[in-house]
Amino acid sequence: MLTTTTQYNKLSITMTSKPMQTSKDIQNPAQKSDTPMLTLDSLIEAQVAFMQQWLCTQAQPLSMQAWQWFGEQPLSKYISNDDLQHLINDWLLKQPLSEVVRRDIRDILHTIIYHPVNDNVPLSELVDDTQVEILASYVGSHEEQRNILVHTLVGNETFADLLTQTLYHAINDFMESTLDKAGAAGKLMKFGRSSFEKATNRNLDEKLQTYLHRNIKDLAHKAEANAQAHLSNEEVARLLVTGWGRIKEKPISEIQTYLRDEPNDSSIEHIENSIQQSYNRLRLSPYLHSLVAAGVDTWYTNHQADSMANIAASLHIDEQAITQLSTALLPVVTDALESSWVTAHITDMLQAFYAQPSIKAGLVFGSD
Repeated sequence: MLTTTTQYNKLSITMTSKPMQTSKDIQNPAQKSDTPMLTLDSLIEAQVAFMQQWLCTQAQPLSMQAWQWFGEQPLSKYISNDDLQHLINDWLLKQPLSEVVRRDIRDILHTIIYHPVNDNVPLSELVDDTQVEILASYVGSHEEQRNILVHTLVGNETFADLLTQTLYHAINDFMESTLDKAGAAGKLMKFGRSSFEKATNRNLDEKLQTYLHRNIKDLAHKAEANAQAHLSNEEVARLLVTGWGRIKEKPISEIQTYLRDEPNDSSIEHIENSIQQSYNRLRLSPYLHSLVAAGVDTWYTNHQADSMANIAASLHIDEQAITQLSTALLPVVTDALESSWVTAHITDMLQAFYAQPSIKAGLVFGSD
């Protein structure tokens, strides 16, 4: 493409209003001016080149001025609460994550979790001792919640039933294997068991399970009471801190031992799929939409009078960040301004401008 200077040196543009004819002009109609006339097409071509070069030169200062102007505008002037609601509900929540994005998430998680650097970095790099101590104190101070947790784990019926069945099977297996090895004595004991069941009309297995269940329930209740009595706030906090002390120097890669990484059995894929299923249920539920609406209302009420610059500053987007961004995008802007489609649009715009009757009537051009 010719530069602006070259265009202007070659074309020697002349653009004037139509002159009024004088008596001398009428007497000498064949007289021509010494100045070469400019055709409309040549004028448009020169203007397009000038506009593109000028915009490329001014792209960065223009972007900064545009940011400064935009930053002064209040949020409520251009964005309403309804706009934000529609943006989140109709764009973010209405559409599920594409399979491409989901695959990228899985690949990135796999890269991070199984990166070799995890072999040399301890868990203490992720969590500071002070954070653990604060969390331990917080957990330890919630005595009521702790007692509920102990009851759920130790004092509930399901735990007693599970322990009963476990002990019953262990005793039964032991007795069967012992009787089989006892020879004649074992046969005698089996005969005695059969006689007992006939005499009492009760199955010995059933009686054993009943006995175990009754006593284990009592033991579970005593264990629950004992745990709640001895697990003080300080003891709970101490146990958490002690447990952290045992693992904090282990490498981060220790997490890998709790995961599977087989082609058809990947823990990362299972986790991502589970999260995706939960997200798909929630994003369409009235429950989540109600929470989103309330959250957006709160945020908009707090910031509707703020300028765009103040809102951007809360995200650490300042003039320096905009300068760096505009510098990084400058090659893209330059290539776009010099592209054929921008040239065609500017040409169409100028042709439409000069085609206006009021403009055509006031200008004189050389013939094409």
